[in-house]
Amino acid sequence: MVFSGITSVVTVTSASLAAASVGTSGFSYPSWKGGFYAADARPEDFLRAYAGRLSTVELNNTFYRLPPREQLERWAAQTPDGFRFAVTMTRSVAFRPNEFPAFAEAMGAFGDRLGPVRVKVPRARDDEYLEALLRGLVGLRLAVDFRHESWDAPDVQARLDHAGAVRTGALEGGAPFRYLRFRDPPYDEAALAALADEISPLLAAGIEVFGYFKHEDEPTAPHYAERLVALLQIPREE
Repeated sequence: MVFSGITSVVTVTSASLAAASVGTSGFSYPSWKGGFYAADARPEDFLRAYAGRLSTVELNNTFYRLPPREQLERWAAQTPDGFRFAVTMTRSVAFRPNEFPAFAEAMGAFGDRLGPVRVKVPRARDDEYLEALLRGLVGLRLAVDFRHESWDAPDVQARLDHAGAVRTGALEGGAPFRYLRFRDPPYDEAALAALADEISPLLAAGIEVFGYFKHEDEPTAPHYAERLVALLQIPREE
């Protein structure tokens, strides 16, 4: 994750905070039974139990195959108001701009539960592709996950800013939200407090933050998420 630029700690009150939606990458893990889910929890009840404690989840299985619209609608129906699904764009669609409109239409199944859409881009810089991506998915909150260093350029960031999109993992940018992924467990109390110190200035500035901890077999990720949310609710003094 790119953590740079905003490092000062500011005074934050609950009244001044923008939304901080923190969760995990995925939710359907039987190994979390007895630690995060009840020991006798059924897989079909995992999402409802998850959404009772955390406000967002990153869907990574959608990278391999987008479930039928009916499944997306069922997931949305199992969550409370304010819950958000971050969806990883299906790899078979990511480099086929002619399929972007159909993908965007499919995202409508989530209704107001839809959060950002993460697009993994492993290839080297291609300006025509970036333009097609930003133009073809207008209306979605895009988090572009560049995996090649050739994208590390100010003009690329300027184009994202203009489109209201973000670069995954970046604290800086012109969009009204950020998309952060925490991929280096374990996180002790000091590490979680450091993340809170990084994120708090964004919330104080009215920027919505989505953050996701990496899945592990033990239910550490959801507990990290709950603790980070608690730390972000504590006023942080300059």
